[in-house]
Amino acid sequence: MSEPTLHDVAARAGVSIKTVSNVLRQVDGKVSAATAARVHHAIEELNYRPNLSARRLRTGHSDVIALAVPDLRNPYFAEVAAAMITAARNAGYTLLIEETGGDPAVEMSAAEGLRDPLIEGVIMSPLTLDPRSLAARGRAIPLVLLGERDYAGPCDHVMFDNVEASFRITEHLLEQGYQRIAVIGRQDDPPHATAVKRLKGYQKALRRAGIRYDRSLAPVVSGAPYSKVEGARAAEHLFGDDGHPDAVYCFADVLAIGALRTAHRFGLHAPADFGLAGFDGIEEGRFSIPTLTTIAPDFTDMAELAVTALVERIRAGSAIDHRDIRCRYDLVLGESTQVSLAAEFLAV
Repeated sequence: MSEPTLHDVAARAGVSIKTVSNVLRQVDGKVSAATAARVHHAIEELNYRPNLSARRLRTGHSDVIALAVPDLRNPYFAEVAAAMITAARNAGYTLLIEETGGDPAVEMSAAEGLRDPLIEGVIMSPLTLDPRSLAARGRAIPLVLLGERDYAGPCDHVMFDNVEASFRITEHLLEQGYQRIAVIGRQDDPPHATAVKRLKGYQKALRRAGIRYDRSLAPVVSGAPYSKVEGARAAEHLFGDDGHPDAVYCFADVLAIGALRTAHRFGLHAPADFGLAGFDGIEEGRFSIPTLTTIAPDFTDMAELAVTALVERIRAGSAIDHRDIRCRYDLVLGESTQVSLAAEFLAV
């Protein structure tokens, strides 16, 4: 028996082929709920599976794109992935996800479309990919990058101003009265562009407040994706010395959550004994004790901008120059930097 086709599904559901296609691509607003249910019922009855290769031969497009991120166990990248899946679905695309682990070979493979001819474009958050490697891609498919790398090739960058955001959160700590502010997230070997820019924003806020930057308050963390383990390890240097810092600003929420654990081991609690701030706005920070003050990117805005830019590149009839596209973010004030809460805690 031959495999069921799109025509078979349409005939069984009593609708047009175009309607079945809209249901499969999950294009909102094109099909009523009742009609969509009828199509899904026909798909299940016939055990129909879309033939992506045939679709590409017929239309020139597979409607498949990929997202490559360093670490899906990191809540930040998990939230990015969830937002990208929704944005891709709304644009009529299927999204495949690849975890690179920050490995240069895997990142290059992702930048070339994972050697899969069905993948029409890639959105990637790179850790090790450099401009020279990007220029040497064997398959120059449409590419959108997330983060603070300065690539000048034919791709787009979706980002926000990390220097400005880091300045804002450091300035908040200063306004709360904290003076001896440590940072967790400095990288030296090699320094990722995001870490460099967040350190720059922190230093800029200190200079404006007339405070000298003290490298001893900025322990180095691994160049791998940030993690709770790295945050806990770096906090050992800060809380293990006499005279712990007034506040700790972490370049990622996972670093801050790791630091909280180490502080607890030393009998220290935020905000009673020190202020704590993170970066990334992950859901876990809204349920930690205390809730976390953080910089929260708008994941929905980021995903929609990235997918829209990638689709424009896929559909464009001619080359598109590099574009820097800014997404929204906000400073979210949690309990971890509220001096008034610390005073109440100490008064009990």
